[in-house]
Amino acid sequence: MFAREIESSVQMRLYTLSKRSFVLVFLVFFACFGLAVFVGLLGPPIIQQSVQNASSLKPAPTPSVMRRGPFNLLSPPLNLLHQQLWLVAKFFVDESQYDRKLEYGLTVSVNLTRGRGARCGSFFSGPHSRMRRLRCDRRACSQMTLFHLSYINCSRYSVQVGFSGLENVSGEMLSVRDVQFGFVTYSPAFTQEEIWLRFLLLLASFVAVCLFMHSLRRFLLRDWSIEQRWMALLLPLLLLYNDPLLPLTFLVNHWLPSMLDTVFQATFLCALLMFWLCIYHSVRENERHFCRFYLPKLVIVAAMWLFALVISGWQTAHELRDPTYFYRLDTGNFMALKVTFLTICGLYVLYLVYLVVRAFAELRSMPYFDLRLKFSTFLMLIVIGVTIAIAAMRWGSGVLDDSFVAEVSARYDNSAEFVSFYCLLNFYLFAMAFVYSPSRNAAHETQFKDDPGVSMVTDSDEDAVYDLSVGILRPNRQRRSASALLMSDVTENSFMLKPGGRAAGLGAR
Repeated sequence: MFAREIESSVQMRLYTLSKRSFVLVFLVFFACFGLAVFVGLLGPPIIQQSVQNASSLKPAPTPSVMRRGPFNLLSPPLNLLHQQLWLVAKFFVDESQYDRKLEYGLTVSVNLTRGRGARCGSFFSGPHSRMRRLRCDRRACSQMTLFHLSYINCSRYSVQVGFSGLENVSGEMLSVRDVQFGFVTYSPAFTQEEIWLRFLLLLASFVAVCLFMHSLRRFLLRDWSIEQRWMALLLPLLLLYNDPLLPLTFLVNHWLPSMLDTVFQATFLCALLMFWLCIYHSVRENERHFCRFYLPKLVIVAAMWLFALVISGWQTAHELRDPTYFYRLDTGNFMALKVTFLTICGLYVLYLVYLVVRAFAELRSMPYFDLRLKFSTFLMLIVIGVTIAIAAMRWGSGVLDDSFVAEVSARYDNSAEFVSFYCLLNFYLFAMAFVYSPSRNAAHETQFKDDPGVSMVTDSDEDAVYDLSVGILRPNRQRRSASALLMSDVTENSFMLKPGGRAAGLGAR
């Protein structure tokens, strides 16, 4: 053993794996992840859209009606597998107005009612008005979101849409050729894929929890390593991340199951962020007091968790009262949330980088600690790298735009993004659970206790060089010659024979 923490904790499989076994672990990880991405690429599209043009409505709208409305629209037939509903609009103007950029402030009025013969649960109706900004350039006008329903409680909706204020700063009226409306929902085929995928991941995570906890059943909690304790927490949270209550979303016409899913995901992700901070700080400390060790990390991560819930809850609460609410346009509060979010993320990244650099600088020469750091860092970089790649493909440079935070929780763009991200986190936890589980000889290694009389005999070179009697790992200031002299004295005293013929050191035991 190279350190007191290793001697007093359950020996992990990490210490007994050969190089070939490590390569096999990562090959299995990448193979499973590649298979998941391939399945996602073959999956159905996430979004389906039903398009209706204003020019095709009956009766045919006049130029004045084309600019102002009202337009009476009927949504396609819906069910719970469609999950959510958006209504978007896109203006097509005369080509003569494409020679310059135009920006219009307009008021959108939406009256949402149940469709004829539709089956509905608790339903809210009534006219709603919101300000929108319409931007047109030389190519086209931007698409606007008119309303969003976070859950579907009616089999069909009837919508009346009107516009007013289509004038730019100079007072010039916008010449509208056509308005394209689109009812956007999740694809039922994708919803079925999501149900099956999360169900299979739920079963796999349940098996992983049972196997991991079963492997630690013979050991006391105080003997668990810091990685094993965190895995005992993260694996049950992974069960919640895979959402065992997901079927309620399609059985109950209520917003609560979707909100619980958001809470579960935010809790797991923030616990994972907390795990990364603790794992790099804990390898240098054995005494982990709450106020000094956990509290600073908990403040940062809890703020991120609270921010995620505030964003989701704020959007849901406003949409329940007014489906036309879009908090990207609530510029004052939105900018405050955006600045807070970016500040907290920046603090977290700086703190994590500091802990990683300091851990490698102090422990790179110790074989067991070095192995733990390399394995944890390599897997963490894989997760962060894939997450950044997904974000770059999805938003690109828009990560820095005002729309980024508002679109984070909106939806995935394709099945590959959804499948790869969910499977990545699950496979990441499965790999750590396997490597951090007890080794085959862990019971023997954990039950072995050093005899105080001969403890210096069993000390390794690292024990002699480093003072591990205190919480913080630090170099021992005693000279090696003094340590060697002390060990020789202990050895001579321990093996003096008693009259009975047994060694004194052994007889004491």
